[in-house]
Amino acid sequence: MVRQIRTTEPKWYVLHTYSGYEDNVASNLRQRIESLDMEDKIFEVLVPKEKQIEIKGGKRQIVERKIFPGYVLVKMLVAEDSWYVVRNTPNVTGFIGSGTIPVPIADEEMRKIQKRMGVEEPKYKIDVVIGDHVKIIDGPFKDFDGIVNEIDEEKGKVKVLVNIFGRETPVELDFLQVKKS
Repeated sequence: MVRQIRTTEPKWYVLHTYSGYEDNVASNLRQRIESLDMEDKIFEVLVPKEKQIEIKGGKRQIVERKIFPGYVLVKMLVAEDSWYVVRNTPNVTGFIGSGTIPVPIADEEMRKIQKRMGVEEPKYKIDVVIGDHVKIIDGPFKDFDGIVNEIDEEKGKVKVLVNIFGRETPVELDFLQVKKS
């Protein structure tokens, strides 16, 4: 066992898990904390997620995506018993750190992660990039073809250059109004 690990104030640590098992690890760890009476040393378990808007099949969906797949954050006091409980949770492959000593993440970095998670306004997710050929599937320019010229993910809009009467004309559309051709 590593003797030099001991902290006096709770810090955030990053656990590496098998990808796809993050929620499972968080749930198991919470149960272990309760059953092994570690609430005084392990305070919070977090799987960082954010909401995104994804467009599939012409429909807008809000999905929750893991910000860091394969990782779980734990706020804890590191002592041999708490380290042992976390380290021996099923599907935990280890702490992020040097060798066997866990290294806490900076408070500033944790604030950024929490801010990113706390944003309730979902982000748009679309599968086109600038220069892609698209077909307009809705609105006054329905059935026109064009080339994506600009993408505004914040507003969920794309600017498409459409050939109207032999001239390239920029048309601003919602992500839902175009599909890759």
